Amino acid sequence: MFALWTWSSGTVGSPPPVGDAQTVTLAVPTPDLSGFEVSDVDCALIEPDRLANVVLDSPGASVDAWRTHLTGGDSALPIAGHAVPDATGRAVTSAEHAVTAFRHTTAVAAELRTALVAEMRPYQVRGVSWLRETVSAHGGAVLADEMGLGKTLQAIGYLVGRADEGPQVVVSPTSLVGNWAHEIARFAPDLSTVIWRGVPLPAMNPRTVVLTGYPTLRTHGEYLSDLRWATAVFDEAQVLKNPRTQISKAARTIDADATIAMTGTPVENHLEEFWALLNLVAPQLFGNKTQFRRRFVTPIAGGSAVAAARLRAAIEPVVLMRKKSQVAGSLPPKIHADLICDLTEEQQRLYDRVLDQAIDDGFGDGVQRQARVLAALTALKQVCNHPALVTGDSDDLPGRSGKLDLCTDIVANNLETDSPTIIFTQYRKTGELLVRHFAEQFRVSVPFFHGGLNQDQRADIVRRFQSDGGPTVLVLSLKAGGTGLTLTRAADVIHFDRWWNPAVEAQASDRVHRIGQTRTVTITTLTSDTTIEEHIAAMHSRKSTLSDVAEMSGVAELAKLDDDRLVDTLRRKRSR
Repeated sequence: MFALWTWSSGTVGSPPPVGDAQTVTLAVPTPDLSGFEVSDVDCALIEPDRLANVVLDSPGASVDAWRTHLTGGDSALPIAGHAVPDATGRAVTSAEHAVTAFRHTTAVAAELRTALVAEMRPYQVRGVSWLRETVSAHGGAVLADEMGLGKTLQAIGYLVGRADEGPQVVVSPTSLVGNWAHEIARFAPDLSTVIWRGVPLPAMNPRTVVLTGYPTLRTHGEYLSDLRWATAVFDEAQVLKNPRTQISKAARTIDADATIAMTGTPVENHLEEFWALLNLVAPQLFGNKTQFRRRFVTPIAGGSAVAAARLRAAIEPVVLMRKKSQVAGSLPPKIHADLICDLTEEQQRLYDRVLDQAIDDGFGDGVQRQARVLAALTALKQVCNHPALVTGDSDDLPGRSGKLDLCTDIVANNLETDSPTIIFTQYRKTGELLVRHFAEQFRVSVPFFHGGLNQDQRADIVRRFQSDGGPTVLVLSLKAGGTGLTLTRAADVIHFDRWWNPAVEAQASDRVHRIGQTRTVTITTLTSDTTIEEHIAAMHSRKSTLSDVAEMSGVAELAKLDDDRLVDTLRRKRSR
């Protein structure tokens, strides 16, 4: 994106009315023209294609020079044309670097248009281009964009570009392995994926991406360390924040030409955790922990602004950390993130057992058939949420549900960044389980808005959540809290389970995305891999259920199937 700004009579003027308005930090002349100062400037953001032909009252030398570069020519850039300050605010990026970055990113954009089945936003293309440049220079990189900006898609864009270099490996929380397989199949179908769970690795062609979880890396990492990888990607890399743990040591044994760490929270508790990630991707730059502590950790803890600026300058070459507010001009009002969650082994066994019992009991016919199909669906969807909802064994909740573990990761990130979050579920028991789990896991009190509350209790929950300093997480029943509320203090929505009618989910999301909301809203839906929930998600994507269709239509549709087709739809698929 290009940022257009105006300068008039020794001061910054209003941005030209040609693009999305956005405040950008730039180096601008001081009022007396004796030097430059870093200032927040109101700009108009436009894409390169528009810059070539957009009508401007007074384009100026910078615009003229960039238009020359857009057509493949060469023209000296005035300082206003590359006035982006560095991390310390004491220098600006050079004209040469600005032009090189633009040309490289433009070339990457052209390449990705054919390599990916995706419409990448400009900042995402720049992320892929930056990864290539950074890895080429330093051997690794930390992609630390805020959650919701598409780190996974950017990483896939990078993996596609290295597909012919040899096999690549992605390590993530177990709950996200299935999502990686789904996203690669969706965006980069020319890549082949192998979900690895610890057995000896099969023969792989160069375009193979091996996907595995951190627990598998910890217990069977020797299989991975015996091979040479073109790329190693560590998703949710804050897992590796302690270099003394077995899992962190196993990560460092992976021999890769390129190492990428992805995290929305590079620093969770203290700066020494950050060193662990920097050392993982660029040990030649950040090899000495004692020196890192002496130069940065200790003085910053003592309030040294100089040391903080020194750290920003040190990490700038290998860390890309962008917030939604910084790329707002490239974002739609709502970002939809559909995440696929793996079932744990306990969930797999229980899902099969619940369905087998339903088959043994029979589905009947007529009115009885629809009721029995609904009962089976409800039990299967509860298994997808958490086994304890069916078995009653709720002593230990973590590690038993891929969906709960993934939701916990998202909430942990949002608590770290102080981003209020609302979570919708269809089921009262699921909501109560979530409230208990977050209290045990994070020591936070989470209100639960549901149909069993009276009007005064509901109003009090909304008032407290909307107030400054209110609860950071709110759980709502989809039916009770899906309409009529204003919850604009949050900009993150999680749908913990899937409803047949997409309009019901959309109405619930609009509790956050409504008048009074000033931020881009992230809406995350969690779908359990290979289960009935994928059937529901497919119905959504086909738009086969409309806003005026009865909410039970999905159940009625299934009840019309004969037993063989019904069971085939409900049965857990084992293709992955």
